[in-house]
Amino acid sequence: MPLYLYKAKNEKSLDVKGSVEAKDKKTAVAILKEKGLFCYSIQEKTDNPLLLFIFRFFKKISISEISTFTRQLSTMMNAGLPLTEALVILKSQGKEQMMRATDSILRDVEGGLTLSDAMAKYPAIFSSVYVALVKAGESAGVLDTILARLADNLETQREFQAKIKGALLYPTIIVVGMVGVMAIMMIFVIPKMTSLYSEFDAKMPAMTQVLLDISSFSVKFWWIILLIGIGVGYIYKMAYATNRGREKIDMFKFKIPIFGKLQKQVALAELTRTLGLLMGAGVSITEGLVISSKTANNIIIQDGIVNAAKQVEKGYPLSSAITENPIFPSILGQMLSVGEETGKMDEVLEKISRFYQSDSEESLKGLATAIEPIIMIVLGVGVGFLIIAIIMPIYNLTSQF
Repeated sequence: MPLYLYKAKNEKSLDVKGSVEAKDKKTAVAILKEKGLFCYSIQEKTDNPLLLFIFRFFKKISISEISTFTRQLSTMMNAGLPLTEALVILKSQGKEQMMRATDSILRDVEGGLTLSDAMAKYPAIFSSVYVALVKAGESAGVLDTILARLADNLETQREFQAKIKGALLYPTIIVVGMVGVMAIMMIFVIPKMTSLYSEFDAKMPAMTQVLLDISSFSVKFWWIILLIGIGVGYIYKMAYATNRGREKIDMFKFKIPIFGKLQKQVALAELTRTLGLLMGAGVSITEGLVISSKTANNIIIQDGIVNAAKQVEKGYPLSSAITENPIFPSILGQMLSVGEETGKMDEVLEKISRFYQSDSEESLKGLATAIEPIIMIVLGVGVGFLIIAIIMPIYNLTSQF
């Protein structure tokens, strides 16, 4: 919601100024009036778009904060504390963005909105899955239980993401270090050697000449390299913004050795865990499929799940709709069939999620094991090339004397 800057008189006719968050100017004035302030100047605060983007990027609410908020809210409600009192306590905790969101949710709830509708105003914090589960909990009168399940799910998701980031941290640092060292060599070290060789009018070996040409181009035309990088990024973004382009890119991601399989395992783990949670909360299977499809960060899987939901609406079992789509592994359809036959679909989906999570963790270990020697080989070849290219002309110069 927008933030309004105001100047007002209090009950003692003293000037006060500050800010208030409200959906419009009229509501802001009403809020101030309730606090005993008589507003004589109010205007919406406008932010610099660049500064706002930077603020939102660095102040983004983490999954850990949302998990903590959910756990605390569940605990307080389970202890018998009314929702409004629990929100009053929570609005003074956490980071500024979370505190402001909680304060707004509290005002909306006090104004007659349901908790799910109030949370739906903050899609950047509370996902559609989160809102759907809260809505289901409100309808069934088991909001505290649903919030406890949500907190468990968020904690599991956080741990899973932490494992993925941890496994990819080492190779990322090595690659960034390699690129940094190469850039320093090309921009600062090699040009000085070029001037040294030119003084002796030495004939450069082929390897050294290639290195000098690359360095010279990097120094003189660094802006071209920068523009190419920006251009590639822009083209990728524009292509990914179209359905056809995103389909091709996401399909290509699945074909990348090791990484493609890992990405599919992670997507299926998130998808089945979310669907199991929704069905366990009483959400219909078709609605659950549509909502959970949004958790898949891949349009191929997302479209596959949406199409499966359409098949289920026509009366087909989910297992057959999944089995017919070649993008999904056959074992997924088989395990869903077991869930349909036993009537324990939510439990089966949870087991499937644990299976894919365990499988993806094993793939991560294998990836880390395989990528380390590859990086070492590439690093060794690169360092060897630099050493030979630099040492050879020095050796030729000394042999002339």
